Amino acid sequence: MVKFVGIAGSLRPGSYSQRALELTGDRLRALGAEVELLDLREMNLPLCHGGDDYPGYPDVERLRRAFSDADGLVLVTPEYHGSVSGVLKNALDLMSFDQLGGKVAGLISILGGQANSNALNDLRTILRWVHAWVVPEQVAIGQAWQVFDDGGKLTDAKLSQRLDGLAQSLYDNTRKLRGLA
Repeated sequence: MVKFVGIAGSLRPGSYSQRALELTGDRLRALGAEVELLDLREMNLPLCHGGDDYPGYPDVERLRRAFSDADGLVLVTPEYHGSVSGVLKNALDLMSFDQLGGKVAGLISILGGQANSNALNDLRTILRWVHAWVVPEQVAIGQAWQVFDDGGKLTDAKLSQRLDGLAQSLYDNTRKLRGLA
């Protein structure tokens, strides 16, 4: 069985990034995948200092273990000042090639304004540097405050279809690239 881990780079209560991550996790489970979603709001992670050891921070090892055990990744970031959130970047910086290399990733960005690809392009660059594979499908959810209902579901049918397409591509390509097909 193919296994995914996902994180959203937002600490905000009621985070649209977390909602998008949960929806994607549901879609991957419906395809038959095992999915573990980590909530960075509930983890105690230090700022990355570039070293390997973070005594006193067991969540660093929990994060690393979850990513090591996964075949594929789902990364969701709010776009802050035209790029990836510092929270997501820090979580990725706490890991290495051991946890990220060779993994297949699906990317989603959340924006308060119009959808664009700035944060997604930056995430692609980061993941290329650690030798991860990013599927070509990606989803930028613009004006997020207008496209989620109170239950956390997408109200925009086209965005929902794009999320379905991302999940399908991530599932299929992870199985292929990780030799599970």
